[in-house]
Formats: sequence, structure tokens, C-alpha cells
Amino acid sequence: MEGSGEQPGPQPQHPGNHRIRDGDFVVLKREDVFKAVQVQRRKKVTFEKQWFYLDNVIGHGYGTTFEVTSGGSLQPKKKREEPTAETKEAGTDNRNIVDDGKSQKLTQDDIKALKDKGIKGEEIVQQLIENSTTFRDKTEFAQDKYIKKKKKKYEAIITVVKPSTRILSIMYYAREPGKINHMRYDTLAQMLTLGNIRAGNKMIVMETCAGLVLGAMMERMGGFGSIIQLYPGGGPVRAATACFGFPKSFLNGLYEFPLNKVDSLLHGTFSAEMLSSEPKDSALVEESNGTLEEKQASEQENEDSMAEAPESNHPEDQETMETIFQDPEHKGPKERGSKKDYIQEKQRRQEEQRKRHLEAAALLSERNADGLIVASRFHPTPLLLSLLDFVAPSRPFVVYCQYKEPLLECYTKLRERGGIINLRLSETWLRNYQVLPDRSHPKLLMSGGGGYLLSGFTVAMDNLKADTRLKSNASTLESQETEEPAAKKRKCPESDS
Repeated sequence: MEGSGEQPGPQPQHPGNHRIRDGDFVVLKREDVFKAVQVQRRKKVTFEKQWFYLDNVIGHGYGTTFEVTSGGSLQPKKKREEPTAETKEAGTDNRNIVDDGKSQKLTQDDIKALKDKGIKGEEIVQQLIENSTTFRDKTEFAQDKYIKKKKKKYEAIITVVKPSTRILSIMYYAREPGKINHMRYDTLAQMLTLGNIRAGNKMIVMETCAGLVLGAMMERMGGFGSIIQLYPGGGPVRAATACFGFPKSFLNGLYEFPLNKVDSLLHGTFSAEMLSSEPKDSALVEESNGTLEEKQASEQENEDSMAEAPESNHPEDQETMETIFQDPEHKGPKERGSKKDYIQEKQRRQEEQRKRHLEAAALLSERNADGLIVASRFHPTPLLLSLLDFVAPSRPFVVYCQYKEPLLECYTKLRERGGIINLRLSETWLRNYQVLPDRSHPKLLMSGGGGYLLSGFTVAMDNLKADTRLKSNASTLESQETEEPAAKKRKCPESDS
């Protein structure tokens, strides 16, 4: 999924999509650890206790492996021929090997001295092998395991891959699953499939997963169609969405609408004046409780994506992520010129955001959405019952929740409400396998749960309401036909005894 095959076909706005450019969002990979960063010249990045600069990755293709050299420079790693099975010296078993800590001749001081001299990690691993008295007595499998362990410790090898739904969902689930409501990556894939997410759709999404679900939908739609995001508080949280690095053309079909105005929109009392009384600029978001929540979620998101990066990098990355989608006014009046220009610019942005809210309200008022996705920390029942009115008949909806009890209540309410078919509550089961020659088996550790999904399809309610009497008569007739007659009692003759 890291390659270009995951992206939709018609993408003229992606020249040189397979090459890394300055300002692109990339994912750094080392073993099974991921980290999302933005490529910027002369910007120090810390990953897995290693610091380096990303200047040299510009111009290379995605999937290139680099080695951290002295001075924090990244150099493409050359492929080294591994010794064949005939040239390896290996023992038959490990029964005579005793782990007493005396098999390695090199001490920690010797290894530290080698690092200070600038010796590469590959050469350090080779010297560890040569100075081990028990390496040649180990079996071939044990030797491979030893080499892999030492490479992970001493070699600073980093692979730069292209952001995708699978990679980012694995990264978030491994780092801090609480920020995405413990949604596992296979559960997210099920949501996209059950929700029939495709290009040209008109979708409604309500999520509090740091924008991961929104980014997955935008990636699958490929910039075609429209998405209306409903958000609580003062503004939408899209920290994970920014990590995808979507072009600006993808934002033309992205709309946002406050969740607290949905009720007025349903009852027909919504007006443009209701938006003018609220702060529209994202710089004012911190004045409200909802925005404080957004700020905290964004800061947590930075800690997740930046991993071991120093705290000084967080504000810079947060500004970069939010600039793509919200473009907030982080700069003060001194940086933008006079105070008057600053106020005018802020008013202009408020007016633009107000227009986008009105456009989103117009799209919702049509009540012909092609699907609904709900993945939030709030109780799903009131959300789903309200938002289903905006969905056209014969369209799918998917609701995610970390726990099954709220979805069971939602299932019961939908049955009572009617207008829903193929209603199903499901949980996916995931197990990872190790696939190696003569060593393929399920991994010892597996995920305990990835959440629950409630899915179904909407149907028209008008005919059902009009034919209530006919439906009741039919159900009565059916019950009479299927009812079995009571068994007749036979009188047993009394025997003379």
C-alpha cells in the first residue's frame, strides 16, 4: 500500500508522485516503528533515539532505505550481498552453548570507542560477530536471530515510505490507540468497505479519531465527490488528515458543519445569522471549551506522530499540519504587518469559513447523502438517529464504537424506528503470522479487540407509514396461518380391573 498503486488513477495534480519533494509528508519506518513527519530542509528530526536531517531524501523515490551517518546526514544504503548457505559456518544445535556473558570479547567501552571513531553500525555488527566465541557454534536460525538483534541495536537504518491509510492507522494504533478510540486498522478497512466509500460519493462523517477516518475516506475518494464533516466544539481536529499530505484540490469537496447546529437544520430553523454569533476563525478556537479540546487533541497528536522528538518541534509541526486544512492565524500582527491588515485578514477568513458552513448546510438540507460514517467517543444512538435523516434511501451507514453495549442499544432503537434493513453488529478478529522458511507460525501476541461495527442500509419510510394498517393485518393473517391447532384430547376407555 506504500506504492502508487493505492492512489486513484486520474491524478494529473501529482507530477512525479513517486519522488520525494520538499514540503511533502512522509512516514519514517524502522522495523515495525513508524513516524509521520514533513520534509523540510535543515530541520532536525529525532526518531528512535537518532537525530538527522531530511535534506538528502529529496529527489529519491519512496521506499528508499537510508543510513544515518555522522553529522545527521542520510545516505542511501547500498545493498550488501548476504553470505550464502554454503559459506556459513553453523552448528547443529545449541545444547552446548552457555549464556554466561563471557562469549563476547568486546566490552561496552570498546563499542563506544568504535562509535566515537565514526565506525558504521554495519562494521560494528561484523566485529561483534568476529569477536563472539559462540557464534559459529549456533544453528543457522540462531545466527540469523543474533545478527538481526545486533543490527536493530547498532545500525541506524531508516526507510522513507509514502503515507497511506494502512501505514498511518498502524502507526496510531501502536503509538497511542486512545487518540483514535482504539480503532484497529482492519476495523477501519471494514468501515470503508461497508460504507461503500468511492469516488463521486456525497458522504457525511462524524468522527473524533484525530481525522484518521476522514483522511481514509478522502484517500479512497481520490478528490472526487464531497464530504461533509460534522464536528463538536469550536473546530474539527484534522491532525492525522494532514499527515496524508493531500493536495489542495482535495479540499474543494471537503465541508464542515458544527454538530450543535444539526438539530436546527433538521427542524428548519437554521439561518445564516446563527453562524455569525460564533467565532469563525480558528485562532479564536481556544476561547471556547470545544477548541480547548481540539488544542489538546492536536498536541497529543503531535506527540504521537513525532514520537521521541523534542518538545520544541511540536508547535512547528502543529502549525504545518493545521495550515493545510484550516490555515489558522498563528502569526501575530507584527509578523503580518500592521494591526489593521491583521484584522482585515482575520475578517476575510471568518467570512470564507462562514460561506463554507452555509454550503455545507445547503448540502445537508438536500437530504440525499450517499452514506454515513460515525466513529466518535460520544454515544452513537442520538447521533445516528439524527443524522440518518440526511441520508438518501438504499444507502449504507456504519457506526463504530470501542464497546458493544452502546451499539446494542443503538441496534434496538433502530429496530423500533424502522426504515433500516440488513442491520448487523460485528467484530473483526485479527491474528498476525510470521512467515519465514521453515518457521511460519502465528505470532504469540495478538490484539485483544479492535472495536465493534454496526452497519445497515436505509429504506424509504413513507410507504411503511402509509401501510401500517395493511402491515398489521398481514402480520395477523400470517400468525393465524402459522398457528398450530391445539391437540385433541383422546378419552381413554376405562379398563375393567
